[in-house]
Amino acid sequence: MLKSNLNLNLKSNSDLKLNSKNILILMSGSISCYKVCAVISQLKQNGFLIKVVMSSAAQKFIGTATIEGLLGHPPITDMYAVGSVMDHIHLARWADLILMAPATANTINKLAAGIGDDLVSTLFLAHDFKKPFLIVPAMNTKMYEHPTTQKSMSELKKMGVQILETASGVLACGEIGYGRLLEPDLILKEIESQLLLKNSTYEKKTYAENNSSVDPVKKILITSGGTQEPIDDVRFITNKSTGRTAAFICDQLIESGFSVTYLHAENAKLPILNCEKISYTTFLDIDQKLKALLTQNNFDFIIHAAAISDYSVTQNTTGKIDSVKNNLTLQLNKNPKLIEKVKSISPLSKLIGFKLTSTPDQAVIKNKINMPFQKSKCDYVVHNDWSSVKTGQTIFNLHSNMNMNTEKLNLQDLTIELIQIILKKDSL
Repeated sequence: MLKSNLNLNLKSNSDLKLNSKNILILMSGSISCYKVCAVISQLKQNGFLIKVVMSSAAQKFIGTATIEGLLGHPPITDMYAVGSVMDHIHLARWADLILMAPATANTINKLAAGIGDDLVSTLFLAHDFKKPFLIVPAMNTKMYEHPTTQKSMSELKKMGVQILETASGVLACGEIGYGRLLEPDLILKEIESQLLLKNSTYEKKTYAENNSSVDPVKKILITSGGTQEPIDDVRFITNKSTGRTAAFICDQLIESGFSVTYLHAENAKLPILNCEKISYTTFLDIDQKLKALLTQNNFDFIIHAAAISDYSVTQNTTGKIDSVKNNLTLQLNKNPKLIEKVKSISPLSKLIGFKLTSTPDQAVIKNKINMPFQKSKCDYVVHNDWSSVKTGQTIFNLHSNMNMNTEKLNLQDLTIELIQIILKKDSL
């Protein structure tokens, strides 16, 4: 196994040499273009390599001379300029990270629809989703809340795009509400967060390549999605788990060089990158497949993020229940907790459980978090509450069995913490 001297300080730019990374910034037309200039300036001062593409609308708000003054070279503005007709391919390959800021409602809706009628949108169509693509919206509140815009952002998230949600405040139009571009320091923090995730791959692989006497591959099992408990041939009981969190974590772990097995519900979000994928439907199905995987493999870590049904229908009906009945009674049986079986089958694995609550009562939440430590022998528990999940801006709290807690994490920050934990396994 990799020794503890591989532990990464993922918060140190100098150690990870992030300033050698290539950042491509795509600007669409918004008054907040001036705030993006502050981002460009700071990235330049930090030593990053930067190229900027401006839409024709963006040039109406700030001149190309402004960007040239900040970078020392002009922005790219014409897809059909001599020598630039292949820029949508070359720039996509050159970039380690792409930042679209500001992103207007028009641009966001175009991207989601797959329209490529200028260099900015064509670059998105040529994007390699192994690389981070960040979108920072900026628009009027009504445009931001419009069903079309919200649907487009949802579709882009499904593709693997990271949407940096807008801030609330006084907008350029004079209204107060959501739609305001995030402040430059928050955008910079998100860029760093994404590059840290990418850079952990290089650091881990480099160490492994230079230390042939150690085993560079750590095996990880991730469970994802929710079970379906049949009522009859066409109806079932399920939950709201989508598997998106687990899929994102899975992609980042694969990118970091780990060997990942993804045990997922049939309708769960799948990781973009290649790994062993095994599907399940019912409680009995995942029970059998989880037991087989734990028996046949020596996993270093098990990340149990699946939402398992606490109850199954005692006896489901063959065929379809007649819908003419005014009342229907279902008898449910309590299912055992699968997570409580993990350590008995695979005692040497480190177990990371997920606990979802739906209450403002902090005493109840604390008790719910403690239960997986006591009953399932979890090494770590990731907690989130439905109050943040339903907003689309899930906040995670990471707890360890040694009372070391990290709170108020977004998904990217949570993944960084998990990578650190996995790399530090031997020192636990």
